[in-house]
Amino acid sequence: MAPPPPPPPPPSTTPSPDPTGAEATDLAAVVALRDLADRLEDAAVERAMRAGWSWTQVAEALGVTRQAVHKKHHRRLENAGLDLRRRNA
Repeated sequence: MAPPPPPPPPPSTTPSPDPTGAEATDLAAVVALRDLADRLEDAAVERAMRAGWSWTQVAEALGVTRQAVHKKHHRRLENAGLDLRRRNA
């Protein structure tokens, strides 16, 4: 005769996440703030580059490398019509 099947596991004591609770609201706020920060950075970098700043100056002001700023913003700024030649100082 086969042994009886094992009993089912006990119900979870971990509450299910509430997709409408305070935690969800907090996380949505983080997403919105990241989006706002990205848009503010885009505008500030474009304004600085239009004013003649170099990639190095922008990078130092943002606390990142020149390469990081260039990679993130170069294509968008070129598409916006900025002449980005000789901005390596």
